[in-house]
This record gives sequence, structure tokens and C-alpha cells, in this order.
Amino acid sequence: MFEAAELGHAVDKQTYHKRVPALREALLDAQYDLGQSRRFSVLFLFVGVKASGKTETIQRLLEWMDPRFIDTHAREEPTQEEQERPPMWRYWRALPPKGRIGIFLGHWYTDPLWARVTGQLEDAAFEKRIAEINRFERMLSDEGVIIVKFYLHVTKKQQRKQLEQLAADPRTAWRVTKEDWDTLSLYDQAEEVGEHLARVTSAPHAPWLVIEGANARYRDLAVGQTVLAVLRRALEKRARRPGAQPPRTGLPRLDERTVLSELDLSQKLSDSVYTREVERWQGRLALLSREKRFRKRSLVAVFEGNDAAGKGGTIRRVARALDPRIYNIIPIAAPSDEERVHPYLWRFWRHLPRLGHFTVFDRSWYGRVLVERVEGLCPEADWWRAYSEINDFEAELVDHGVVVTKFWLATSRAEQLRRFRERERTPYKRFKITPEDWRNRKKWDAYAEAVCAMVERTSTETARWTLVEAEDKYFARVKVLRTLCQQLEEIL
Repeated sequence: MFEAAELGHAVDKQTYHKRVPALREALLDAQYDLGQSRRFSVLFLFVGVKASGKTETIQRLLEWMDPRFIDTHAREEPTQEEQERPPMWRYWRALPPKGRIGIFLGHWYTDPLWARVTGQLEDAAFEKRIAEINRFERMLSDEGVIIVKFYLHVTKKQQRKQLEQLAADPRTAWRVTKEDWDTLSLYDQAEEVGEHLARVTSAPHAPWLVIEGANARYRDLAVGQTVLAVLRRALEKRARRPGAQPPRTGLPRLDERTVLSELDLSQKLSDSVYTREVERWQGRLALLSREKRFRKRSLVAVFEGNDAAGKGGTIRRVARALDPRIYNIIPIAAPSDEERVHPYLWRFWRHLPRLGHFTVFDRSWYGRVLVERVEGLCPEADWWRAYSEINDFEAELVDHGVVVTKFWLATSRAEQLRRFRERERTPYKRFKITPEDWRNRKKWDAYAEAVCAMVERTSTETARWTLVEAEDKYFARVKVLRTLCQQLEEIL
């Protein structure tokens, strides 16, 4: 996609030193323009066998550009904190904000590639991982991230020669380990798996570029000129014209019934029944959270609902059943400046719980298909693709052992109005009612349509929605507590 200049695979010293000054100047100018524009971020991934020159090439880029505005991530064994969360958590946290460059020497290809080479990953699991990577990179691209992947190639003979030279020099012998020689013996398998991986994950929005790595001067110039081309083309690219937008609705409705209209909002609990049932289910939840088996799991609870539907009170009843050391409540509001310069799901990935912990989201990633859709805060194409991105996100959590529970608390329009007025009359509740709540109320029908589409498109077998009749707060709280317990018991 981004072609490096024709250099040949051998570059003499004179040619190299003649080209480098102009290239360095151009790279710094492009990097400065990227930082000024803050329109997108750039990811460069490097893959190659030991002694293919990955580290040296990255060092050269950091020397030629301003390293203060480049985030570099090397391959390391996952920490305990990282092991207790889904595998992609560590990479989501490391994504650079708009205006910066990220360089990854160890990345989301490393583990599946070597697990397949060494036989730890079967074909089906490997292909599943590839599909997940493709969806991840497609989503980053849709969010404005530029992705280019370099494969620095050396032959088996060249790799052996490089390792022998490093091992023979006392100054570099420490860089060659027994593991490196063992890896050399797997060269043919790695080449076969790597070729397949590159073929099925190279796309216009995230291409693989093969660079001959044996000649250091050629390698440096080829990578440097490609990086410059990537930055310049992205900076000069005109805003994409919006393509044809999908229709706002799917199949026409044959009647007026929806998942919301079919709820029985008349269900209520008396004070005595409520007191008994809350204590019962809070006790059950407390015991489940202390179960030895739960230490190998975690739980994410999502709370969405109409304004004044009682989310806050329900969340407090859940929290009372839990040890404060094992849960976090994350309130979601309009994104901060830091969150706006990252891909949409970044701010949710960063709050995922460790094993044995709960994270409760008061509002969530569903804002994109609810408030952002209804209020026109994002292009229609963005909220349409969000359905599949959310399903992929939740599936990845479930695959890692996270229990995902999702609640929509529903009230009638009349009950919402009663609660709004009550809040206005009650001094200690006035902070709960804002002009935005009244504005949202005027769009009741639009929000109802968005909620129905959300439930229909994102209630999956592994992360289903629970619709909670919240006309009576007592009934809603008990139903949520009971559902949490039942879903945990299902898993444990």
C-alpha cells in the first residue's frame, strides 16, 4: 500500500549518508504536522525472527524522529495484572492518542504466532484469533488509527550468520540466548505460519510490508521512507466522503409491539416482601462473590435505563452485598479530552476488573447506540458499526471468563414525569434533575426506538440483556439482585 522508494537490497555507505539528512528532516516535519493536526494516531508493528534487525530499526527511527512523541512498546511477558484480564487489555491501554505514533515490537500477533508454531494452539483456535485481530484492526481503522505492519525478513542462513556474529563478539554475546538457538530450529515452521498470518491479515487499512532485513542500510532507509510516506499520505488525504448510509430501521414492524411495550410495568412488591427478598439475594450475592471458583472469574455489570429509572439506587443495593475491596463503580458521562483522542472503546477497556473482582458501569459503551445516535453526536455509520464492535468486545470478555450482565431499567413516561417533579420539590434530590433530562424526555420515542434496536442487536447468548420493570423501585432492585445471583450460579 505504501511503497518504499526503489533502493535495491544493498545500499552503499555513500548513498546511505547522502539520503539520511533529507529523510530525517522530512520525518521530523511530518511528525510535527501530525502532532499539530491531532486528527489521527499511527501504529507501526514490527515482526521478524531474532537478528532480523527489528530493534536496530526501531532505534534508528527514534534517532531520526522526536522520541518524546513516540510511544514504544517492547515484547515482555505479561504481568500478573495483565494475566488477570483479557489478553487485549494490555494493548488497548497502550494505544497512542491522536497526534502521536505508537511502535510495537511485541503485539497482538506475537502470542498466537508462536503458540501456533510450537503446537500450543490448534488450527481452529488460531483461525479464531486471526478473525478477532482482523476485526480489532478494522475497528481501529474506522476510528481513525493508521496501521502499518513491517515484516523484516531474513533467510535461515542469514539468521544463523547474524546469531554467530553476535555470539562471537564479547560486546554482543549477551544478546544471544539458548532460546534464540531453539527458535532458529523452528525457522521453517515460523515462516509457514507467518506467511499464512500475513496473507489473511493484510488489508488496505492495515497492510503488511515485507522489508529485507539483512542489509542494515537498506532496511533503515526502506522503513524510514515508508514511515514518511504513511504520514504524508494520511496528512494530505482529504476527508472521506460519507458513503451510502444504511436505513435507520430494519424490517418493517407488523404491529406496535416492541420489547419495551411488552413489559408488565404493574409489578410491585410490598415493603415487607421487599425487605425479606433484598436481604435474601444480597446474602446470596455476598456468598457467591466469596466463592473460591469466583477467583478465576470476574464480573462486569452494565446498568442502562430511562432517566430517573432508579439505576443509582439499584447499584447501591448491589454494592452493599459486596466487599468494598473487590468492586469498582464507574460512572460514564461525556468523554473527557483524553478519552476523545483514543478509539471509542478505549475508556471502557481500561476499567475492566481483575480476577475475583466486580466492575459496575453506570451507563456504558451503549452510549454510542443510544444518546450519541439520538442526539446526532456521531455519524450514522459509526453507531451502525458499533453494534458488531460491542458484540465482539463482550464476546472477548466472556471468552476470558468475565461474566457480563446487562440491565435496562424501564419506566413509563408518566412515572418518569412524576419522579422528575419529585426531584424538583425535594432539596436533597435537586442535583439529580438537569435541563438535559427535560430535553431527553422530549425525545422519548426516538430513545425507545434506539433501545429496541440495541436489545435486538446486542442481546447475545453469552451477554444477554435483562429488561427490568422499574415502575416500582422495590421490584426492580430485587429482580436485578436475583438475576446477578442466577447468572453467577450458572457460570460457577
